[in-house]
Amino acid sequence: MAKKRLAASILVVDDESSFREMLTALLKPEGYWVESAGDGVEAINVLQNSVFDLVLLDVKMPRVDGIEVLRFIQENCIATQVIVLTGVGDIRLAVECMKLGAYHYLTKPYTADELNALIERALERRQLLIENKVMKSELSRLASSSNLIGNSLAFTRVIELASRVAPTDSTILIEGPSGTGKELFANFLYKNSTRSDKPFVALSCASIPDTLIESELFGHEKGAFTDAHAMHQGLVELANGGTLFLDEIGEISSVFQPKLLRFIQTGEFRRVGGNKTQKSDVRIISATNRHLIDEVKEGRFREDLLYRLNVITITIPSLRERKEDIPVIANEIVSKSLRNRTPKKLHPDAVDALMRYDWPGNVRELENVLERAAILSSDEYIRLKDLALPRTPSTEQTPTAGPEKIGSAISLRDLEKHHIEGVLLQTKWDKKLAAKILDISLKTLYTKIQQFNIVKK
Repeated sequence: MAKKRLAASILVVDDESSFREMLTALLKPEGYWVESAGDGVEAINVLQNSVFDLVLLDVKMPRVDGIEVLRFIQENCIATQVIVLTGVGDIRLAVECMKLGAYHYLTKPYTADELNALIERALERRQLLIENKVMKSELSRLASSSNLIGNSLAFTRVIELASRVAPTDSTILIEGPSGTGKELFANFLYKNSTRSDKPFVALSCASIPDTLIESELFGHEKGAFTDAHAMHQGLVELANGGTLFLDEIGEISSVFQPKLLRFIQTGEFRRVGGNKTQKSDVRIISATNRHLIDEVKEGRFREDLLYRLNVITITIPSLRERKEDIPVIANEIVSKSLRNRTPKKLHPDAVDALMRYDWPGNVRELENVLERAAILSSDEYIRLKDLALPRTPSTEQTPTAGPEKIGSAISLRDLEKHHIEGVLLQTKWDKKLAAKILDISLKTLYTKIQQFNIVKK
């Protein structure tokens, strides 16, 4: 049987010492890390101090039976799987165990192959539970806009760098203003890494109080503080073997920074209130909208921690630094993000306004503006009047002479020619994109260029 890539931990609970020794001898050669307990009380004590992937649990035991141990596991041990092993063939007992959350009920005697196959399936279920609990909400939030969109030189350079470093295990720091999509890049790095089949665990450091961030990351023991009514696994344990994404890393306090540094250096940590050193193998990706070098100079961020975090630094350009990407991003938002509403298209005058605005909130602001505009638009087009953009010199219509001003005494032919020229200029003569904005076919655009004798300036 193939060895496991990461040694799973198994607790064997049975009041017969010979049976515990037999199972230990069977499981260790398979690559598992095994501990044992002789009764329910000892099992609960062990479970309070260590986290196990799987428990092989006898039911009939003195003092505290397996049913009580199973209840404790379901209340206190996140994702730990339980296989009940017993010589009592009682169907009612089996049903009770399954209702309490046991993965399976196996009656003695059984073969080694049967048990090993069942253990593998239980561990696979544990992995799925972790992914569902930790990853599902985060990844589903990103799913609607998981593609990194843009053709500008500044953006493609960042994509190329991310593609090169994604398969490595190096720590990566993603820098960029708020709303530029740092979490999307973290997701891109994870999906293209060698750990893509392991958990992706995200934590926003700005949303957790300083006093709780250590407990959130490293976990805590029962009674470690007033509200610690049970042992709690930290995110580094849930992310073991996978990727830990620390968003807004610049927000962590100077008190916690040395503990995070030690974890990055050694992979070792202790739960709050505990004295047992544990290890977790995670790849760390962090993100910040702060200039951490300036934070170091101001004494708010440790220099040695910065060096550990930014083995590779990816700097995301702001939207104003890649304005040529705005039409394609805007069309993508309108066609996909707003697909549950009446289909909309961007009118050329709206595209012009979007290109002139400086977007201090970056892509996130663009999404919000377009969502509001889609609600307010009265027909199939999102027009200039539907956009709630601050009135600044850059968003005002530039006064122009003669034929470029709508409403002037010019022919429709000249107005059409000048409009096509303007769109081609804005898109840097990307004819495919220009045709999409103009809502005409590429063939029609080529015909218009020839018809109006439009030349690239």
